[in-house]
Amino acid sequence: MEEYEKLLEKAEKELPEKVISSERFKLNKIQGHLEGNKTILINLGSITKQLNRKLEHLLKYLLKELATPGKVVRGRVILGAKFSASLINKKIKKYMSEFVICPECGKPDTELMEVEGISYLKCLVCGVKKPVKSLK
Repeated sequence: MEEYEKLLEKAEKELPEKVISSERFKLNKIQGHLEGNKTILINLGSITKQLNRKLEHLLKYLLKELATPGKVVRGRVILGAKFSASLINKKIKKYMSEFVICPECGKPDTELMEVEGISYLKCLVCGVKKPVKSLK
């Protein structure tokens, strides 16, 4: 049995890090900068593509959570106040837990759908359908 344990440890050490990692879904961190009293986000569009969500939906969520005005200008998001990248990343993670990650199986393979005015999160892996709050 001791021989087996040694061989198992050796095999684990030789595995590439990506195989060992249980999380297959790595989200990019927000990139941006401050201009005066505004925050400019330059990669929110690519983050929404990773999440398979519309930019307008994530932006509406962020604006409500941060209680600030904002708009999209030439692919960049301009927020009407100064915010740290860590705060924005926390809000994006919260958005993911509410509107992206399946509550049943934990996979990000979901879609938002609306049926008779009610928004649902539908998992494409396990098939669960859960109502989510509307951002209207």
